[in-house]
Amino acid sequence: MDDVPPGPTGPGPRRPALSIVIPVHNGENDLECCLRRLRESRGSDFEIIVVDDASTDNSAAIAVRFGARVIATPNTVARGPASARNDGAREARSALVFFLDADVALHPDALTKALARFDADPGLTALFGSYDDEPASPGLVSRFRNLLHHFTHQQGRFEANVRPARTFWTGCGAIRREAFLEAGGFDPRLYNRPAIEDIELGYRLTRSGHRIVLARDVLGTHLKHWTISNVIKTDVFQRGVPWMLLIKRSGVAESDLNVRPGQKLCVAATGLAVIALPAALWTPEVLFFAALAPLVILILNLPFYRFLAKKRGVAFAAASLPFHLLYFACCGISVILALSYWHLVLRRKRSASNSQGPMGIGRKRTTAGRDMGWFSTRRRTR
Repeated sequence: MDDVPPGPTGPGPRRPALSIVIPVHNGENDLECCLRRLRESRGSDFEIIVVDDASTDNSAAIAVRFGARVIATPNTVARGPASARNDGAREARSALVFFLDADVALHPDALTKALARFDADPGLTALFGSYDDEPASPGLVSRFRNLLHHFTHQQGRFEANVRPARTFWTGCGAIRREAFLEAGGFDPRLYNRPAIEDIELGYRLTRSGHRIVLARDVLGTHLKHWTISNVIKTDVFQRGVPWMLLIKRSGVAESDLNVRPGQKLCVAATGLAVIALPAALWTPEVLFFAALAPLVILILNLPFYRFLAKKRGVAFAAASLPFHLLYFACCGISVILALSYWHLVLRRKRSASNSQGPMGIGRKRTTAGRDMGWFSTRRRTR
């Protein structure tokens, strides 16, 4: 362990200021960087809990080497991050639980800034941060995706670097443990693989009167390498479809983050372009509508493209436009799939579903039920 930097975590029956919970499933490539950066954090006393969700690589051994407390799930098949995070929160010794993804490397002052906000605001239930604007993975797709996420979380009306939020984010987010347990934790029955279990929890919390903020100065570097295939899988099956189903089920008219009115218009313009392209085989004049979509997206997202040009140059900003179109196309496909599933399947089952609560870890239960059906029972992949 000589190569492990000294850090605030150590043995002894103490109650740290923060309990950091990291779920991992075969994440050895990024976990070491995540833990090394954690041990370099300044000014906060914390414990690290790594929940090993049926990994077959060296994730657990790496966690032990960096002084983390490792909790191994009892199954030989991964149960998903929702269940893993519940296990970690249950074992946490602090009144504050900081959820962190294994592919996120926190800035040295992130924990201190998060803790200071809870100390200064006893009525604050949860906060989440943002990716920084220096993604670790090279390549156009990875840099575009991570910069898009950073830019999205940096927008809005902030006061002292925070603004109200209705959702939650476990990539880099902290919550009072008592409120988390009382709410029932994440719902592993709805989400048994990576999805929007954190967003769903945020809706439950804010609906019951809890307050969540986005703290844009609580930053971490995203280490993930993106490809076109995992962009489509994530945007459609892990986020778009389940989020649309959640909006329908909860009755929330969401207008924040990725679902602002301007973004919805971009989705509509992209959908019109997709329809216009095959129609042009018979009526070439409709190609005008296909050309209109990139222009609409460029105009409605000018601040984002200025940001890309400033960070990576004009050529990078221009090359990012097709990936932005792909993002909006995935959003549109998600809406079609989710609404079709909602009207053809879920409305028939909803009365039965509403009589069941999630298999969480606390006393309160939601009325969410098994709405995910086909989505949640598919084999979990990462």
